[in-house]
Amino acid sequence: MHPLDEFPFGSATALAAALREKRVSSVELLEAYLQRVDRFNPSLNSVVVFDRERALHDAQAADRAASRGEFRGPLHGLPMTVKESFDLARHPTTQGFPPMKENIATEDALAVQRLKAAGAVVFGKTNVPLFLGDFQSYNAIYGTTNNPWDTSRSPGGSSGGGAASLAAGLTPLEFGSDIGGSIRNPAAYCGVFGHKPTWTVIPKRGHSLARVPVAEMDLSVIGPLARHAQDIATAFRVTAGPDRLTSAGERYEFAPPPASLRDAKIAVWLDDPLAPVDDRVKDRLLAAAQALEREGAKVDYNARPAFDAKHAQDVYLRILWGGIGARQGNYDELRATAAALSSSDQSVAAMRLRSMTPSYKDYYDANNQREALRWAWREFFDEYHCVLAPITLTTAFAHDQSEPPADRSMTVNGKPVPYYSQLFWAGLATCSRLPATAVPAGRATDGLPVGLQVIGPEMGDETTLWLAAQLEKVCGGFVPPPGFA
Repeated sequence: MHPLDEFPFGSATALAAALREKRVSSVELLEAYLQRVDRFNPSLNSVVVFDRERALHDAQAADRAASRGEFRGPLHGLPMTVKESFDLARHPTTQGFPPMKENIATEDALAVQRLKAAGAVVFGKTNVPLFLGDFQSYNAIYGTTNNPWDTSRSPGGSSGGGAASLAAGLTPLEFGSDIGGSIRNPAAYCGVFGHKPTWTVIPKRGHSLARVPVAEMDLSVIGPLARHAQDIATAFRVTAGPDRLTSAGERYEFAPPPASLRDAKIAVWLDDPLAPVDDRVKDRLLAAAQALEREGAKVDYNARPAFDAKHAQDVYLRILWGGIGARQGNYDELRATAAALSSSDQSVAAMRLRSMTPSYKDYYDANNQREALRWAWREFFDEYHCVLAPITLTTAFAHDQSEPPADRSMTVNGKPVPYYSQLFWAGLATCSRLPATAVPAGRATDGLPVGLQVIGPEMGDETTLWLAAQLEKVCGGFVPPPGFA
């Protein structure tokens, strides 16, 4: 390819600037990334759906517009990918479920429309786990995605294909979704950035089979992943905003971030007995917090919101499993099985089954308890700008496709920990509808990437994105995995 310094691992922002300055054309950049996909994707299996013909058409149109001095937006002519769960016209949306192989989208998801309106050229979709429900990314349609840092390991899930593609330099920008860490988890495992927005600020119409008008699913959000902090901020800004139902009168005004790190007050939540964090991960998070301290930020390692962590986790899991249960095709069967359980059965499996088939009163009570958590966070953020916390218990783990997933475990400091323990760290932000930005925090002693999450107040997206950019400076940001130069 042409000698463009920003390719392939530079920021999407720098690549967009190169396009605007006509140092490279959109067609050239698209073809260069597709060449990398053709070279590296066989070993990663991260990009699983291609829209090459449409992407070439859009890239040519972008170049013609640029020759006239016309630019659609900050992503003008930039190639990118999106998660398989987004509708892309004329291509299947399956969530890895074989009966949905012929579920062909007739139009792009709203977020994809907004990305294209900002100038992006979407050339493909990336792999996911079945029904977006795992910390790994494999399914019976598209197979298994590997982590570019070590192909024997998971890239995370459920936006694992996108994170792997970014880390390997197969795409400069990705759009994913998150309900249980599905943006933040793979971002951490692959060493890239990701942003889980405040709930509903980016509408999900056209994502996850929501082709017809449906209510916003509780907890679930969509948002960007990238190799650099500025890129997720740009992608967030071009996609945030109400859908047509309320767009005539609704506007989002996000609170501004602190003027500098010296004005920032940051809480740090390094570990918790409910979801113990491996020392190799915790050490990198501590180093990141200490780096912010050296830059003048006020850092508090003991501050916590005024709620019981176990109660907060329970509320999150009740709402999470209730939403997941409601979407199951065998809901009536689940409900009958739950009704037949003995009241003395308080096993994890029994409690999860009950949570998947709640009465309206059950959900009503959980929602009210969640409201108390939201207010506790609001009062906490009256004093602190953000919280730094883990998002994964370990670095990327070896592929484990054993069934059922609930019986899997992870090894933390030499001891087995239940597979779904990781949901605790995801749920801190998700349950209370808070924004959270995943940030690379260096590499652990095993050589694999470590990520942290920056949690902020509702509608505090610009603050978590700002702190992510500060952490990028003090922690070093994205580093390409070996073997993908």
